[in-house]
Amino acid sequence: MRVIQLSDPATIALDVAVWALVHAGTGYFVHRIDADAPALATDQWWSRPRRFERDGRWYERRFRIKRWKDRLPEAGALFSGGVSKRTLAHHDLVSLRHYAIETRRAELGHWLAAMASPWFVLWNPPGVAVFMVAYGAAVNLPFIAIQRYNRARIERLLLVRT
Repeated sequence: MRVIQLSDPATIALDVAVWALVHAGTGYFVHRIDADAPALATDQWWSRPRRFERDGRWYERRFRIKRWKDRLPEAGALFSGGVSKRTLAHHDLVSLRHYAIETRRAELGHWLAAMASPWFVLWNPPGVAVFMVAYGAAVNLPFIAIQRYNRARIERLLLVRT
């Protein structure tokens, strides 16, 4: 339901600006969450592994995630004190647990960004609004899949080492 009427150029400019703010804002928000917070320290309803994921193997078989996951940008270290998830620096238990926390942080950021897409119906015509919602899903779901896949792999390592 379009509430705000704008010209086409203004609508496009607003879409670009809002998506940039949403991605930066959700990234900064989750960056500021303490690693000991329950949302990051342990799996919650949104981050809990699902049976169909089969310890991450579903992503390998269904989406061939190993082939493309390293081609997507990684912005974990964008903010001061942030952590890149591109490589695992150490393989000790503390590092593995910290990496799992960082995958939850990134997953949460992408879920929050995707959840912003319905707001775009306020100023976009219906067809474009549908596209904006699809964009929100298409841009964020691959990153969510990567985080869930990587965390499943880390959890398998943690099971072996504990």
